[in-house]
Amino acid sequence: MSLLRRSLLCAALLLPAGASAADRITGELFATRSEVIAPHAMAATSHPLATQVALDVMKQGGSAVDAAIAANAALGLMEPTGNGIGGDLFAIVWDPKTEKLYGYNGSGRSPKSLTLAEFKRRGLRDIPPTGPLPVSVPGTVDGWFALHGRFGRRAMADNLAPAIRYAREGHPVHEVIAYYWDRSVPRLSQHPGFKEQFTIDGRAPRKGELWKNPNLADTLQKIADGGRDAFYKGDIARTIDAYFRANGGFLGYEDLAAHQGEWVEPVSTNYRGYDVWELPPNSQGIAALQMLNVLEGYDFSKIGFGSPEHVHLFVEAKKLAFADRARFYADPAFQPAPVAKLVSKEYAAQRRQLVSMDKALREAQPGTPKQLEEGDTIYLTTADADGMMVSLIQSNYRGMGSGMAPPGLGFILQDRGEMFVLAGCDREPVHPNCYAPGKRPFQTIIPAFITKGGKPWVSFGVMGGAMQPQGHVQIVMNLVDFGMNLQEAGDAPRIQHEGSTEPTGQGTAMSDGGEVNLETGFPYETVRELMRKGHRIIFADGPYGGYQAILRADNGVYFGASESRKDGHAAGY
Repeated sequence: MSLLRRSLLCAALLLPAGASAADRITGELFATRSEVIAPHAMAATSHPLATQVALDVMKQGGSAVDAAIAANAALGLMEPTGNGIGGDLFAIVWDPKTEKLYGYNGSGRSPKSLTLAEFKRRGLRDIPPTGPLPVSVPGTVDGWFALHGRFGRRAMADNLAPAIRYAREGHPVHEVIAYYWDRSVPRLSQHPGFKEQFTIDGRAPRKGELWKNPNLADTLQKIADGGRDAFYKGDIARTIDAYFRANGGFLGYEDLAAHQGEWVEPVSTNYRGYDVWELPPNSQGIAALQMLNVLEGYDFSKIGFGSPEHVHLFVEAKKLAFADRARFYADPAFQPAPVAKLVSKEYAAQRRQLVSMDKALREAQPGTPKQLEEGDTIYLTTADADGMMVSLIQSNYRGMGSGMAPPGLGFILQDRGEMFVLAGCDREPVHPNCYAPGKRPFQTIIPAFITKGGKPWVSFGVMGGAMQPQGHVQIVMNLVDFGMNLQEAGDAPRIQHEGSTEPTGQGTAMSDGGEVNLETGFPYETVRELMRKGHRIIFADGPYGGYQAILRADNGVYFGASESRKDGHAAGY
């Protein structure tokens, strides 16, 4: 490629000369790198050391589930800015023996002793993001044992051993993790136990500095020795109970002892011959399916990546899906969502009529699917030599969670309860995500999977709150519509629409059109045309999620990809 040609491409992409990888043999106009390719097994996580832990487990005879558990335990130590055993877990597993996908919802419930009246007594209209009030039961450890009981091959003690060793001996903190850790310390140090267990002399560990967590090592060892009940019914549960009693909290021993996750049936839609799978509510996964159904009505063989039409249609589909997300997605034990209708092609056709090619929607109301009846997070994926593939996501919500760190345990409890709605919960109609004791809050974390012709194809996820279903849709489109490979699909510049359609008490309708975040790499002509259509365009660093993926080829070879924006790593053998 000539210097002139390269300079023109860089200018078109708003990139400085030298920042484009357009002269790579891939031919893409954005910076990307090669996929990882291996014959036997693959792991892709958000931390290189966790990826190596997963590979070691599979080399020693462990299944992909064993590897996922081991990697998740290591990430709770190495990336506490996104996850830990104080949080929740969701997973999709492809089992080669039954040739079937299995879904697991490992989300916890609100404390039984915390009532809606208590929030009213305090004069709160929203649940605070930190402290004792947003804490719900952590479901991760129970999820590990449920997955292991069905698909594990190695002893749980062996799966947890690498994380325990790193917690005692230390590991060097990576760059992006150090950045977010440093941002969390001023915000969370006020909460009892955080500063003592998650800082070094009151500050966050720096990039490359060794970090040890002997308290977490002791906790993981108790779990390794005593199983799930050591966490939910043993000394760990009693310590959590005493801690919240002493610090104005409500999560108690009985809440932990009563916890149970559940196996759920994944939900799918077919997008141009590929079956895309998500988990049903209380997670937001079906928003991705709703978006894809709307977008399937447009011919993207005639619409190029990064074009005004591509971005516009994506954003409009997102607005429609998220209006429904705010209205219908919640704990199905309290109010079941009309899932089958929400992900139906007929409903998508109805919603698609609201999209104009020339003008951005300023207001997006939820639809009426029943009329059709007449009536910061981590993601990892692993794949083993037998063909088992795991798509797993785990989070504390809002990075390091509530800041509440019980003494001697080495982990922080999640603040997922912040997602409940308080406003208007004392009048009809009650919002489906209104707070109630013993209820699971709306969840943002979602794993994903793609099959084709009944065979596994891609296990993938994109971290990052409301970015997750938007990221899932972009990955699917990049692979299916735009013909990118697995790594390119993740490296391509991303779109994130932000609006007011959030299921947290601010209403269910978007009335201002929201804002479109565009990552560096979209042509100026696209930005200009989007503005003409009425989109408000902003540019921000960092809110575009984090991606990992594994693709299984027809010959059984695995392809791996990981997020170039963060500390992620894909590797195989």
